[in-house]
Amino acid sequence: MAFNTEDAPGVHAEQPEQTGGFVFNHTMIRVVDPEKSLAFYTKVFGMRLLRQKENPDAQFTLYFLARTDGYDVPADEAERAKFMSRIPAVLELTHNWGTEKDPNASYHNGNDEPQGFGHICFTVPDLAAACQWMDDNAVTFQKRPEDGRMSNIAFVKDPDGYWIELVEHSGNG
Repeated sequence: MAFNTEDAPGVHAEQPEQTGGFVFNHTMIRVVDPEKSLAFYTKVFGMRLLRQKENPDAQFTLYFLARTDGYDVPADEAERAKFMSRIPAVLELTHNWGTEKDPNASYHNGNDEPQGFGHICFTVPDLAAACQWMDDNAVTFQKRPEDGRMSNIAFVKDPDGYWIELVEHSGNG
């Protein structure tokens, strides 16, 4: 069944003026071992840790990461917090203290039954080069471009088993 955007509700609707300034800012996922996850997202995906927020009463830590290409990131912590609230595509890693010491700790990746959350996605300038980078960094693939019917995408897994889609830039703007 083809999807016709001309008939889709909301596709051509005006944005309500009350939503002016809204920014889809971040997505949160829980992680078992923050050291592994931070190393993965900073080294493999080039994200930058912008903020770390401890909550001793509830025994968890939040880590906020983003790609900062083209941004002037403030050095001052308060200014950086304001900056983070205005940029899109921030990844929040939530670590509940002690999970890194529990050999049975894990989180549902959203793709096993029952399905729910699916994946996050990075667009890349060259899918083949990105896949080679993933191989060079011993990243686990869920799906390589040559697997299955869709040769224009790949899926890799982070240290907690969350899927990350890799899609080549379309070049269409």
